[in-house]
Amino acid sequence: MAEELKLFRTWSSRYSLRVVNALKIKGLEYETILEDLQNKSASLLEYNPTHKKVPVLVHNGKPICESLLILEYIDETWKQHPLLPQDPYLKAMARFWAKFGDDKVLPSIWSVFISQGQEQEEAIALAAGNLKFLEELLKGKKFFGGETIGYLDLAFGWMANLISILEEIVDLKLVDRKIFPLLSEWMNSFSDDPVIKECWPPRNKMVEKFKAMREPYLKELHETEVMQFSLSS
Repeated sequence: MAEELKLFRTWSSRYSLRVVNALKIKGLEYETILEDLQNKSASLLEYNPTHKKVPVLVHNGKPICESLLILEYIDETWKQHPLLPQDPYLKAMARFWAKFGDDKVLPSIWSVFISQGQEQEEAIALAAGNLKFLEELLKGKKFFGGETIGYLDLAFGWMANLISILEEIVDLKLVDRKIFPLLSEWMNSFSDDPVIKECWPPRNKMVEKFKAMREPYLKELHETEVMQFSLSS
């Protein structure tokens, strides 16, 4: 009996892309179900009733939610091309840094994107401090996983695409090659990997999407400035 493997995702979700990349690296065939998060399918709500979010991987009728947990499930279920280290300590460290990426790195970079002026300068300093940790992690390695793409590379993979998109929109350089040479090289190596490269969403659509996402934040900042000026007049 053939295995059933379905992935519920959206076209642009950075979390879903982790799973797409892992499945491609493992050489697994699967069915893609693209979701509209403004009109979620009954199947998505059935498989992830708690958070009602993507990605959801369904393996022989059993749903697995949350991208990092899905990566571990894939790695434990299909042993070819291991993603996580076998050493317990290294495995724990990979999980630690993956959580650091989601909890610290991503929010700090997002803050740069949605702020301006002094607030943005402070956000840039915070983001740079977080990125320095990743620069250190890459010393002596091509990828976070060593010589090949692994779990931590997939966890950080959004940076190789999204950072340059956000930099283009706000017209600043957050990951400067002079300051972050190893991280810059990793971003190029990861994004140009043949398996990874074919999975990136269309860049022009991503730019349009994130410009639209930024507008409400800029509008709120402008309205706050106008109110503050009025009060001080």
